[in-house]
Amino acid sequence: MATVVDPAKPKAKGLMGWIDERLPVSDFVRDHLTGYYAPKNFNFWYYFGSLALVVFVLQIFTGIFLTMHYKPSELAAFDSVEYIMREVEYGWLIRYMHSTGASAFFIMVYLHMTRAFLYGSYKRPRELLWLIGMLIYVALMAEAFMGYVLPWGNMSFWGAQVIVNLFGTIPVVGPGLVEWIRGDFGIADATLNRFFSFHVIAIPFALAMLIVLHLAALHTTGSNNPDGIEIKKNKDKNGIPVDGIPFHPYYTVKDIVGVGVFLTLFAIVVFFVPTLGGLFLEPPNFEPANALSTPLHIAPVWYFTAFYAILRAVPDQQFGALLMALAVVAFFFMPWLDRAKNNSMRYRGMVSKAHLGMFFITFIVLSYLGLQPAEGIYVLLARIFTALCFAYFLLLPFISKADGNGPVPERVTYHAH
Repeated sequence: MATVVDPAKPKAKGLMGWIDERLPVSDFVRDHLTGYYAPKNFNFWYYFGSLALVVFVLQIFTGIFLTMHYKPSELAAFDSVEYIMREVEYGWLIRYMHSTGASAFFIMVYLHMTRAFLYGSYKRPRELLWLIGMLIYVALMAEAFMGYVLPWGNMSFWGAQVIVNLFGTIPVVGPGLVEWIRGDFGIADATLNRFFSFHVIAIPFALAMLIVLHLAALHTTGSNNPDGIEIKKNKDKNGIPVDGIPFHPYYTVKDIVGVGVFLTLFAIVVFFVPTLGGLFLEPPNFEPANALSTPLHIAPVWYFTAFYAILRAVPDQQFGALLMALAVVAFFFMPWLDRAKNNSMRYRGMVSKAHLGMFFITFIVLSYLGLQPAEGIYVLLARIFTALCFAYFLLLPFISKADGNGPVPERVTYHAH
């Protein structure tokens, strides 16, 4: 059968032509970079998706070098980390880049999700894109937790005790599930080996596959924009969106600027404040794990503390664990909870904007409360803001339907700069 040649896609010659016959490199570049048209009104909120990808690559490379010297053993794990820090050439830099990168990854993901909330990037036709993104978020949480345990510091050990025991609250299968996760009757050598295997191989592989699917889904539906307008609906005679520009070189250059700014800030943290006052690396984690010495205040790393505050908001651990799980699951239903006709918050009423603003404040306050002792006013505030958190999801269908019908421009709003 004769091969049909698309005249719109000129055939490469020479070495590139030989490669294209065996691997469609030019088609990939054309479909996903030079020929992929993105809205021309992107703003700074659109940096964080590409920056999250940069951090993921950074974590893979620093993780590879750390595993060269790390020993996943109950007796040797802490000492191997100290060896990396003190004896391996530039080991301290690689370790701090990896630990800072974990927090940077969550910062990028949270800002990326914030943009989705602001501009309705989870709404039709991007529901699957959002669901894959949420799976990335859950996988990232698992990856970060298991990586947090590996240094086998005292906070790592006791944090693992708290989190793993939460699975014991699941009716019927809970106790057996906890034992299976630990691989023993307590947090011990078998647990450390299992977490190392998942952290280094299984979850990064799953994350990489999910990221590929996320990008494929994005390029299938097209990128959203601050106006929430589908640029594919308005094309010129050549089939090119009139409000779109090629992703390369315009947005690749823009992203390079964002990467430069990010790496500058990242370097400042790594070289001057790698622990960030205990937020990125807690003081108890510089002490070896000790089953007989409980830290004065057990708390997870900052990116888990909002959910940890929800867990501690109620005295019943089983109910608290259920609320914490529901707080994560609720995000998956955003495409169907938001019933506004308008995608972007720009064209919704003040009630919708206040509602979303209150949710952002609630999440930040819960993150702060999760770092504080579970006593006194902190518990009361955690209960109040937990109620406000769930109120956002429960009220969203009604508020969005009543307050999300403002007029939207026919073309994207763009100002040259």
